[in-house]
Amino acid sequence: MEKEKKPTGKDKKYIRAIGRRKTATAVVRLTKASKNSYTINGQDFTEYFKTADLKKIITSAFETATPVEKYEVVVTTKGGGIHSQAEAVRHGISRALVIEDGELRHVLKKAKMLKRDPRQVERKKFGLKKARKSPQWSKR
Repeated sequence: MEKEKKPTGKDKKYIRAIGRRKTATAVVRLTKASKNSYTINGQDFTEYFKTADLKKIITSAFETATPVEKYEVVVTTKGGGIHSQAEAVRHGISRALVIEDGELRHVLKKAKMLKRDPRQVERKKFGLKKARKSPQWSKR
């Protein structure tokens, strides 16, 4: 007689997408749920992203797309600053929503949420203090 396997959290079907911004990377997992909930690096997103602006950046993907289903969002993010991580999470959520429902692509693309922001910090050059800042000139 075979034992029935109980469904665990690892057996749930999810959509995985990666979002990036500068040097920040976010791996996003969307699972269908009864309400929208966010977990970032094992913490609730209100604890991880403290300001209202950062919370708005993350939820803006769902507000723009207005999908029919509700999702549980589990994110692992690293690198960059807190603002870059928030934008990387938004990028990942947007990509995952497009994988789930291709009709949302047009709406999210128009809102510029599917484009990875390619801007990077310019490297420091030798003989200069920063990338372009030169030492103060003195006559003697």
